[in-house]
This record gives sequence, structure tokens and C-alpha cells, in this order.
Amino acid sequence: MLAVLNGHTQCVSGLLRAGASVDVQDMWGHTALHRGAAAGEEECVRLLLQRGASVCLRDTQGRSALHLAAACGRASVLRALLRAPSPLQETDNQGFTPLHWACYSGYDSCVEMLLRQDTSRTMKGSSFSPLHCAVINNHERVAQMLLMGFVVNRAPLHAAVFSDHVECVRLLLRFGALVNHTDTQQHRSPLMMAALRGHTNSVEVLLKSVSTDLSLQDVEGNTSLHLACSKGLETCALLILEKISDRNLINCTNRALQTALHLAAQRGLTVVVQELLLKGATVSAVDRNGYCPALACAPSREVANCLALILRSMCTVSGWKGPVCVSSQDLNDSDSETY
Repeated sequence: MLAVLNGHTQCVSGLLRAGASVDVQDMWGHTALHRGAAAGEEECVRLLLQRGASVCLRDTQGRSALHLAAACGRASVLRALLRAPSPLQETDNQGFTPLHWACYSGYDSCVEMLLRQDTSRTMKGSSFSPLHCAVINNHERVAQMLLMGFVVNRAPLHAAVFSDHVECVRLLLRFGALVNHTDTQQHRSPLMMAALRGHTNSVEVLLKSVSTDLSLQDVEGNTSLHLACSKGLETCALLILEKISDRNLINCTNRALQTALHLAAQRGLTVVVQELLLKGATVSAVDRNGYCPALACAPSREVANCLALILRSMCTVSGWKGPVCVSSQDLNDSDSETY
């Protein structure tokens, strides 16, 4: 192992002639072949393979020499290992194949070699596909190589958006990724994810797609506009608002009965509030706490209730008959009414 790791070819050859076992594993499960693959010692790897070193042996993390060669970008070693009889797409303990690791690290020469193998098996493994690995690390060339040969796995668009790799987002959309595909946990589309994380560049690219559905809601009933407003992300909220003309969508509520106006007011997004009002946002919508958007601006429930009482008193004194929402929380029975 030490001789291989340091590339001492003559020493390796002498030890093998003296009967050194090629498949002995250390405490991490690494063999001499693992070491040679990771270090890129092609000649040492060739000598080990000639002596029958097993490409299939895995370390404590379930990785074979193929995994390490692909992960470290050792193209010449990988080529030698691929010539040896082995189950090419053995998965490690995380469900990742050598192709996953090559894509994650962005080694296109290794990716190309692996794609030349049995592609029906090459793309198998974890649900986090090789394409996910490429786009989440912004390896656009590797992603393109994958896309040229395979039908797009829709979920990678989320990975590209999550990391705000705009060129990968464009690439995936060009190859037909579904812009309205939602994840399984939060039921969020790529646009929702971009809005939630404040990735304005990705938001702009996704909004250019005519098929982008702005009415989609996640498990909490939030639209992409709700999510941008809830995080105080003014630019993202304004970009989305530019594309909305439907007043019903402007006044859409989440499970807490909050409109985008409630959330924008809470976060002090003055320009967004102004734009919402111009587009027909209702000021009388009441959330599940009994608060209208004006009361949602209050820093605490106690302040909101005080403000509600003052507003009601002002309206009574002035004789105002228009709608003013006051909180039903912490008021007397005679006061627990929404005006």
C-alpha cells in the first residue's frame, strides 16, 4: 500500500514477486488498488491488476477503486480499471455510482468514459442522479454531456435553482425540464425555491418560460409571491408581481389565511405593498389571527390589538363608515367583531 501510494513501481513489482497479497485491506477497507486509483498511479494499478487485484472490493463507505478513480479524476487509471471484469455500476453506501462521483467533481473525461459503458446501468443508483451532481456544482459541460444522451430527469432543475447556477437552469429548460414540477416534501416548484432563497437570476430565467405557473401552492398554501414576501425579498417579489395581472392570484391566501399583502406589510416591503395595492390587493382580508394587512404591520399581537382599538375609536369619532379591520383577539365580546 505504501509503495503504491508513493508510486514506487519497482518496489511494488518486487513485493508482488515476493508474494505480497494484492487484496489486503486496511482499517478503512482500502486495498493497494484503492490507494493507486486515488493517487492516479497508473503503472502500479496495472501491476496490481495483472496479479489479480479485485476491482470489486469495497471500503468501509462501500466505494470500490472505480469510485475513487472517478471521484479524483484519474482518467488513465479509470480506463485501466474499466478493462478489468467488474460490475461497473456498483453503488456505495450512499447509493452513488462512479458516474455520480465523476459528475459531482466535474471530471468530464471520466464522465465520457463511464457513459461509453452500458448506459442502461450507468444512470442507476441513488434518486439523487448524476445530473443532480453536475448541476448542483455548476458543471455545465458535464450536465450537457448527460443531457445529450438521456431523457431529462425533472428534479435536477430544483438542484440547479437551489445553487443558483443560472446557466445550468437555462440548459435544463432547453432540454425540456418541467418548470412546474414540484418536490415531494414541500410541493414547491423551482420558482418557489428560487423565490424562497432570493435567487433573483434564477427567478428571472424561470419567469421567462411561458409555461411557468404562478398559482402553484406548497403544502402551506404559499405561492412563490407569498414565499418571496415572507422572507423580505423585495426584488424577487417585484419580479413575480410583474407577471401577475389576475386579481384573484394577488389576493390568494395561504393556510394561515394570509395574502401577499399581509406578508409584505409584516416585512416592511414598502415598494411591494405599493405595487400590490395598485394591482388590486384587498386591505380588508383577515388572516386566522383576525388581522387585516394594516394590523399585520404591528411588531406584536399586543400592539396589533391596541392599534385595532385605536382605529375603531377613530372611526367612531369621525363617523367613518368604510371598512376598517380590527382584531378579534383579546377583545371583549362586544368588541370581537370585524368592521
